[in-house]
Amino acid sequence: MTTSDPMLTSLDDLVFDNKFVDTLPGDPELENYCRQVEHACYSFVEPTSTDKPTLVACSNDVAALLQLAPSICQSDYFTKVFSGNALLPGMKPFAMCYGGHQFGNWAGQLGDGRAINLGEVVTSDNQRWYLQLKGAGLTPYSRHADGLAVLRSSLREFLCSEAMHYLGVPTTRALSLTLTGDTVVRDMFYDGHPEAELGAVVCRVAPSFTRFGNFQLPVSRDDMALLKKLVDYTIVTDFPHLGPPSAETTLAWFSEVCDRTLEMIVHWMRVGFVHGVMNTDNMSILGLTIDYGPYGWLESYDPTWTPNTTDESHRRYRYEHQPQVAHWNLLQLANTILPIVENTEALEAILNNFAKGFQQQHQTMQLSKLGLVTNQEGDSALVSDLLTILTTVETDMTLFYRYLALVDLTDLQNKTYQHRLADAYYQVEQLSDEYDTTLLAWLERYARRCEVEGIEHMQRTERMNQVNPLYVLRNYLSQLAIDKANDGDYSGVEELLSVLKQPYTEQDGKEHLTQKRPEWARNRAGCSMLSCSS
Repeated sequence: MTTSDPMLTSLDDLVFDNKFVDTLPGDPELENYCRQVEHACYSFVEPTSTDKPTLVACSNDVAALLQLAPSICQSDYFTKVFSGNALLPGMKPFAMCYGGHQFGNWAGQLGDGRAINLGEVVTSDNQRWYLQLKGAGLTPYSRHADGLAVLRSSLREFLCSEAMHYLGVPTTRALSLTLTGDTVVRDMFYDGHPEAELGAVVCRVAPSFTRFGNFQLPVSRDDMALLKKLVDYTIVTDFPHLGPPSAETTLAWFSEVCDRTLEMIVHWMRVGFVHGVMNTDNMSILGLTIDYGPYGWLESYDPTWTPNTTDESHRRYRYEHQPQVAHWNLLQLANTILPIVENTEALEAILNNFAKGFQQQHQTMQLSKLGLVTNQEGDSALVSDLLTILTTVETDMTLFYRYLALVDLTDLQNKTYQHRLADAYYQVEQLSDEYDTTLLAWLERYARRCEVEGIEHMQRTERMNQVNPLYVLRNYLSQLAIDKANDGDYSGVEELLSVLKQPYTEQDGKEHLTQKRPEWARNRAGCSMLSCSS
């Protein structure tokens, strides 16, 4: 949006065109009960009304994308609409029908079990935005659940959607977080201890919420006509620059999906983000980070870590395995569209390009974290040796790179680096002479490499601080905000939302938000691993 675009002064002025439901086949059954839905891309369903909704937080920046004036977000009407208690003129709420592979196994029909799309807004600058409520009640795809959400999971999704955007990571956005006024019973760790929690709704915003699983489900049912309609619609609507749908265009489309997914994964690896549930139904066709459930940030650098308790045994979705999982998910999408393109070799070539591209882009990204812009002989070893060093003692990934940017590489023999890096370590007693010898040897190699590139200290610091964030949404910070919000104090949410808008810039008085995970949070629920109910 440009400064010349008008700001709306009423929610009723939003323009909906609802192209998805007006173009694609829908479920003819209008009654809202859980069932198998065939030959349809969606089911019409309205949000569940709630008791006494209240607004917890709103992202004015996302409101601006919709051309909504900030004052609108503070109105009672806004709270009613985005808690599911009122519909705007032109809204046609629906839940999408899709399937997916979960933890590597085909799960059949899944669908929007607790998400309801209110409609598609088209702004004056011709941008399309889906408005989607998560936690707004039962849909035909809720299976054995209730379609509701609780404050802790909703707050985490609201904050992380916005935090990821400002980190430069492709993501869905979040407009608002509301309390419903009702309570919801949840068993957080599926251990037989359910509790009544505050119900909440997040309004998610994205150009599209279409997932890999949207295409997989009709193929699993041998419904090739529906697959073709959905692929053609997606190309025309979301990828119009590729030209009219055809077999060749579909190949080009798949290639772009691979490229966008690759970009997203490289950014995840750069900032230390672990999604936790990379099922094919959680993979956006636009290469956006979607569905913030049991996600987490690498605090101590452990490439085998996953935040998901459900994945604790097999660690399929661990940090280091995310590129391979993305590749596998893209393979499932390739198999899905094969009947349309009828060109196995072309699809295989695109998938091979993904694997090669990741190696190249990952290397470039890792060098950028060190302030380096060229790729020279020996750089792979320089990067891999550092990552090995980070696993030797418990080291905070985020803080290590920020402190490394401050190390004077011309004064290594005086060991001033020890003081610079000290606060990045969790267990000081692990810092042995052997570790220091290994680290010093690596720093000397790094110093020589910087000399080859002709980088001065200040230039290196500036470059590194542009790609290595200082503020990330650590799980313990989210939990502290959740604790406050449960008591009716939303200041923690507001502070995090404000600070995370500038994650690369040190902000006065916000040192407490840069600190590594405290010891009390190491094993506390909500601060370490999380379940899919989190």
